[in-house]
Amino acid sequence: MALSWSESVENIDWNELSDLYRRAPLGTKNPQDLETAFTNSRYTVFAWDSGKLVGAGRAVADGVDCSCICDVALLPEYQGRGLGRMLVLKLVEFSRGHSKILLYAAPGKEAFYKKLGFSRMKTAMALFKDNDAARAKGLIES
Repeated sequence: MALSWSESVENIDWNELSDLYRRAPLGTKNPQDLETAFTNSRYTVFAWDSGKLVGAGRAVADGVDCSCICDVALLPEYQGRGLGRMLVLKLVEFSRGHSKILLYAAPGKEAFYKKLGFSRMKTAMALFKDNDAARAKGLIES
């Protein structure tokens, strides 16, 4: 495994990134939407194995108060090797200096993030484009 890391969105194949999310499996993400989201994020990180995109994540941040880590994904065959941990810790390091670092986790992944020092918030609230779909996925309470 010849793992390398990058923080630039310059040479990203957005279709390849979309496929990574589908295979992770974190759902279907439109390549153009991913390009918009990653380009507008303050911090991005990508993991490569011999030129193949195997992991990605981003953080939306204001530079002072709040950084929100989201869209962390790793191909299934690379999970369990410590690469997801490294990916998240890189985004945490980029986000240092913010008063708070928030993280949006997929249901069932909370224990993984707790091991990295994250705590469940008691006051987090959300509005989704489709609240019924978010509720069905277990992202929000009734």
